[in-house]
Amino acid sequence: MAICHDHNLNNATTGKTERYGIRITLPSTDPLNNLLDENWETIHWFETEAERDRVLADMAAEHLYSRIGDRPSLVYEKVTRE
Repeated sequence: MAICHDHNLNNATTGKTERYGIRITLPSTDPLNNLLDENWETIHWFETEAERDRVLADMAAEHLYSRIGDRPSLVYEKVTRE
């Protein structure tokens, strides 16, 4: 999927040589599924497991500028390819 602004993924990778990834999906009950394909997903790839785990912890943390009570409904899943 193309992105609107290149700076949104400032460390974009090809996903061809990196082994460790984070698959991001939406729960089936998320209203955003009405706008996106029901099978929408994106995967961010990383060179090392440690880098992937660090980024995952940051992604899953409460966002600094979120409103009180806001809870993102994204589902994060670690993936590794051989």
